[in-house]
Amino acid sequence: MIVTALIALGSLTLILAVMLVIANKKLYVYEDPRIDQVEDMLPHANCGACGYPGCRPFAEQLVEGKVLPGKCTVSSEDARQEIASFLGVSLGAEEKQVARLACAGGKNVARNRAQYEGLDNCTAAALVSGGGKGCFWGCLGKGDCAVVCDFDAISMDENSLPFVDPDKCTACGDCVEVCPKNLFSLEPISRRLWVACKSLDAGDQVLEDCEVGCTACGKCAMDAGPLIEMEGNLPQILYSKGHATDKPIQRCPTGAIVWLEDDGTKRKGLESKPVLRKSEKEMGWT
Repeated sequence: MIVTALIALGSLTLILAVMLVIANKKLYVYEDPRIDQVEDMLPHANCGACGYPGCRPFAEQLVEGKVLPGKCTVSSEDARQEIASFLGVSLGAEEKQVARLACAGGKNVARNRAQYEGLDNCTAAALVSGGGKGCFWGCLGKGDCAVVCDFDAISMDENSLPFVDPDKCTACGDCVEVCPKNLFSLEPISRRLWVACKSLDAGDQVLEDCEVGCTACGKCAMDAGPLIEMEGNLPQILYSKGHATDKPIQRCPTGAIVWLEDDGTKRKGLESKPVLRKSEKEMGWT
């Protein structure tokens, strides 16, 4: 009985082994060894800026010739060129994108109409009457965007307003998704002309809640020709018309439309009133 059982077990093992060998040959999928090499050359940020969920899927597409190395805007120029040389393809061109914030209303210029007390994050604050800020559309300053940024590209400045470091930003889009006020968007880095406001109100009443809000005066649109159109009390920049000019910012009385420098700082026009820093008590923050 024992011998018979051992023979039966051995036969079954042999049959299963043969079946596994056959299945392996039938189901084997060849993977180009260059994928591992290309992946090692990538930054391993897995940020999604290239349009793929991670560096590995992007490496696969590179090896298959479906994309070019230039699409990885997070890598350095030398790293992209190394991949292009290794694969024997052209570098390709892809403009770097960065996150932009459509608000300049920090706590030194924007007023609170109610004191929020609760979980210290924007998502929770927004659920309670919009967060208590006088400008319903403005940044709540709790820093959810800085928390979710895995690349330390967003920091909160002294006025509780997010600052995006363009050198560190990978355009992963996490800040876009987490902001309850929809103030972030991903923009090509060449877009320097920027409307730093999302308020849909108009007139001087805007200034009661935020000194740097857009009052819909339309001066920027008058000076910009076809480059800017007023829509819903806000200037809309038509980037396809050519935007390499700071002329539209010069007569803005509040500095709601700005020119973004290389380091991400904002430059206002000549007629923009200077901001005189006020205390939190004066602005209704305490």
